[in-house]
Amino acid sequence: MKLGILTGGGDVPGLNAAIKAVVNAAAAGGHQVLGIRRGWGGLLDVDPANPLSVQVNTLPLDPVAVRTIDRTGGTFLHTSRTNPAKVGPDDVPAFLRTDAGGEGPHDLTAHIVEVIHALGIGAMVAIGGDDTLSFGLRLHHEGVPIVAIPKTMDNDVFGTDYCIGFSTAVTRTVHFVHQLRTSAGSHERIAVVEVFGRNSGETSLVSAYLSGVDRAVISEVPFDPDRLAELLMRDKKDNPSNYAMMTISEGATVQGGAIVEAGDEDAYGHRKLGGIGQVATELLKQRTGQGMIYQQLGYLMRSGSPDSLDLMVAINYANLATELATGGASGRLVALRDGNYTHVPLTEVGAGVKRVDVEALYDVEAYRPTARNVDGRAMFLS
Repeated sequence: MKLGILTGGGDVPGLNAAIKAVVNAAAAGGHQVLGIRRGWGGLLDVDPANPLSVQVNTLPLDPVAVRTIDRTGGTFLHTSRTNPAKVGPDDVPAFLRTDAGGEGPHDLTAHIVEVIHALGIGAMVAIGGDDTLSFGLRLHHEGVPIVAIPKTMDNDVFGTDYCIGFSTAVTRTVHFVHQLRTSAGSHERIAVVEVFGRNSGETSLVSAYLSGVDRAVISEVPFDPDRLAELLMRDKKDNPSNYAMMTISEGATVQGGAIVEAGDEDAYGHRKLGGIGQVATELLKQRTGQGMIYQQLGYLMRSGSPDSLDLMVAINYANLATELATGGASGRLVALRDGNYTHVPLTEVGAGVKRVDVEALYDVEAYRPTARNVDGRAMFLS
């Protein structure tokens, strides 16, 4: 069998380890692997009648080709946020524009299915978050065998307790928070650290919980700037070094306000988030009169090599996915449930929205993580 493999959406540490593990496991079983460049965008750009097009958008993979890729972060296959079911007129490949017609957006799923068959791919292994995997589910319904591996540093793919990239993102955040303490303390300021997290505030919550910052604002709970300012001033006064720190999810909102977004919607209907930390900083400065530090961690959270936990999960997810794909399974999502590796129907990705259990893990009055009862909870309190 020939497996196709791709990575879509945002990059996270651990993707290369997963790719390598799939290739090695497939080769050990006598199977081939074809890497697809730039996620679903690579398949979209393939013209089966043009060998150069195939060469540019795909990459045959064997154990030698992937021997060292797990030593770095990111994805050496590259990635994109392409949604073949919703392609804008400017993004339709030139060789398809006559067939597509109209202003769009265009559903080019049939072309993707045709390309997969033309490349001789017997099953696809797709590594991604909600958006990437939602199109994977579409392919499953179109009859393409597909197995999915969840990745996102927000840890918010529904159906699994853990997604590749989350541990490293939290580790990075804790590290930078502690580093920032030196400046916050030296200047006796209030520091606001903005972290990734669109719908789920788990990254802000867990990072704050582990680093011991004073307050944490999450996506699930709109915050009152007056109350937050009062609490931070109290924290600052109680700190012998006379500073305070907080984390905030990029998807957080002020009470009565809207989410801070910019730019046009992508193919999955999302606009770029970022800037609520700056808004919060200005609101707090107005209310406290204190010197402020605003630090947006952004891509630093998803850069660099994976930590040991993300390596462990990436490799085990990849081995399980390869076993399923080569065994004839389709429409499955590899997952961690209650600490155990397993697989669930891919339909679970769209069955709900994974968010912080506010009642159990967050004090909405104090803007603080609070683990009231961890007995029986997943390792990362999800």
